[in-house]
Amino acid sequence: MRKFNDLLEKYDLKPLRYKMIGKITIIDTDKGSFVLKPKLRNDNTKIYKYLDSRSFDYYPKIYSDDNDDYVLSEYIKEIEQPKEQKIEDLIYIVSLLHNKTTHYVEASMDDYKKIYEDVLNNVEYLQEYYSDIMDIIESHVFMSPSEYLFARNCSKIFGALNFCTDKIKYWFDLVKDKKKQRFVVLHNNLDLSHFIKNKDSYLINWDKAHIDVPIFDLYKLYKRHALDFNFESLFRTYEKNYPLLEEEKTLFFVLISLPPKIEFTGDELLLCMQISKMIDYMYKTENLLSPYYAKD
Repeated sequence: MRKFNDLLEKYDLKPLRYKMIGKITIIDTDKGSFVLKPKLRNDNTKIYKYLDSRSFDYYPKIYSDDNDDYVLSEYIKEIEQPKEQKIEDLIYIVSLLHNKTTHYVEASMDDYKKIYEDVLNNVEYLQEYYSDIMDIIESHVFMSPSEYLFARNCSKIFGALNFCTDKIKYWFDLVKDKKKQRFVVLHNNLDLSHFIKNKDSYLINWDKAHIDVPIFDLYKLYKRHALDFNFESLFRTYEKNYPLLEEEKTLFFVLISLPPKIEFTGDELLLCMQISKMIDYMYKTENLLSPYYAKD
């Protein structure tokens, strides 16, 4: 607690009230409210200086520095708004983040090959895995509810895997002769809970931020919220402010189209729910991709 209090003294703050929320402490002081949280081992406050240099200031003001053991930031009281509006605002701010931090680096063929081989290996594994599942199901005299649900929709799974195979090969053809690759600052932990709206918009929780290609922010957000929102609209909002390159868009579509592996064990009801959720996700993804690819 000594270092905790030392930090408050350093910035001449007299605490009045404390409120603990997990590892975060909200402190009311004589100079307003602040958020205090332990600095992670890999925390790098230089990210905020870089964002400032790129004229991106959509995050709470940071008062602590690299030498402090805690991160001290201003407390932003959130204004309630519909979730649909909140995620629209979030995706807009992400498009600004990527726009303002864009830079180009020398393309790495080794990185391209690794992505290409990882996707193909994943597809091959899932094709064999789900083919074996179908063989087992067809050997049964009677199907369980989960088996019947899977069997009725297995063509959708194999169709998605075939799509991934075709498009990752197309992606590799696009990038194999590229000399430069577009990189941005990724927030890398996008979630509705990490976006706050007041008079301005704020992204919080930058602990996982790093430099990479822009699609990975979109990918993680989609995996978390695909079934919750209309991503056709969100994707249009993003691309209006930050159009993806063809190779970026292709890889994004491949990654979100890869079906997960479902273990056919455990509680039958939970298994049915898992399969149903996967099928809903695949239909949702197909709707997102349909304007870009003609259906066979």
